[in-house]
Amino acid sequence: MSSVLLSNCRLVATMDDRQNELADASIVVEDGWITAVERSRPEGSFDQLVECRRFLAIPGLINAHHHLYQTLTRGFPQSEGKTLFPWLQTLYPIWAGLDVDMVHASTRTGLAELALSGCTTCADHLYVFPEGSDGFVDAQVEAARTVGLRFHATRGSMDLGQSKGGLPPESVVQAREVILRDSERAVQAHHDPEPGAMIRVGLAPCSPFSVTPELMLETAGLARELGVRLHTHLAETVDEEEYSLRKFGVPPVELLDRVSWLEEDVWLAHCVHLNREDIERLSTREVSVAHCPTSNMLLSSGLAPTAQLLAAGVAVGLGVDGSASNDSNDLRQEVKQAILSARARDGASALSAREALHLATRGSARCLGRTDIGCIAPGKAADIVLLDLESLECAGGREDPVAIAVLGAPRVHSVMVHGEFVVRDGELTKCDPEEIAQKHIEASARLMQKWRDG
Repeated sequence: MSSVLLSNCRLVATMDDRQNELADASIVVEDGWITAVERSRPEGSFDQLVECRRFLAIPGLINAHHHLYQTLTRGFPQSEGKTLFPWLQTLYPIWAGLDVDMVHASTRTGLAELALSGCTTCADHLYVFPEGSDGFVDAQVEAARTVGLRFHATRGSMDLGQSKGGLPPESVVQAREVILRDSERAVQAHHDPEPGAMIRVGLAPCSPFSVTPELMLETAGLARELGVRLHTHLAETVDEEEYSLRKFGVPPVELLDRVSWLEEDVWLAHCVHLNREDIERLSTREVSVAHCPTSNMLLSSGLAPTAQLLAAGVAVGLGVDGSASNDSNDLRQEVKQAILSARARDGASALSAREALHLATRGSARCLGRTDIGCIAPGKAADIVLLDLESLECAGGREDPVAIAVLGAPRVHSVMVHGEFVVRDGELTKCDPEEIAQKHIEASARLMQKWRDG
């Protein structure tokens, strides 16, 4: 049995049910699980002893929505200044050139960056499957294992191409039977339902403007037969609502209800344009929401009604979203952005620092259907982040370590995933960032060349 003692933390922000914050506390980790959180130093010997007097310990941050392949097209000049629909139409022809090596390289890059920002679990929504994409999910799972983060792969899909009135070109859509067959294969090959699982798989048709109602309905049935969660984009833009009304005769939330998607095993990305009845319906049906503030602001999609969702009892998590509609893989940045967007929309008291941290921990865990991660407490998986409170970035913030951790930029010293350090002293421990970056640069260049060559 392996054991680690995180000794004498300046503060442990547990994010437990009582929101306990323990000063001068120690955390005992055994075989990947937290076995004690105590104010006094525990007796006994440990395989590793980490002195934590200068550190704030928080639960590992959980990214509830991402598109890791988009790291290949970050900062793309021709997409600058566009809203969602024209932005997608600009980038779809480029993404049609994706291959297995590009997916592997971009997944490693995104997850490595996320780890350095204090993220320990990432859910990714990969929905572009051009010809030759059979191994995409497998490549992502292998890449996640090399970085060491928990990974929720969602097998995305699009079957509504331009010829049938959808947004994406035919080069990135698939036939419904192909999608369902590979969805089942991915779940059977990789999904681990057990507590502490490092890899899980969900099913994730992309959006109302790229997926038929038939695929939504059949995917829901398959997911429930296999016992996995469901994920999709919803109510991201006004354009989407207008499209849904024109194409299907109902707004997006009503469309989901018609295809059996308003259930507790569903989490939705964005949910920017909701009315009061929509919010109440999500709450009643126990549907969760992944809030993606940076992406929503960059594409001018709007500001999600986070405060209203929380007040109604909806579980809200945080997502970095696509790295071409954010251009960074920094989940800690999203915690602050959640505060800024909420206050810009609803006033200075709309979201506190601790509420924002709760979104990125307990809220995101709810999105992913997990009770084993998201807080520091005995019996939970040992996913822990140590932030350096004596770094330059924290000078002057001694009065409230949690507030400065959210509103400032303290250095991420260490990141532990299931009892194993994947970041120590600000450096990745399981992979070489220079090698990852070089492979990613080569993959991105190859993708762009394929696009230019037509």
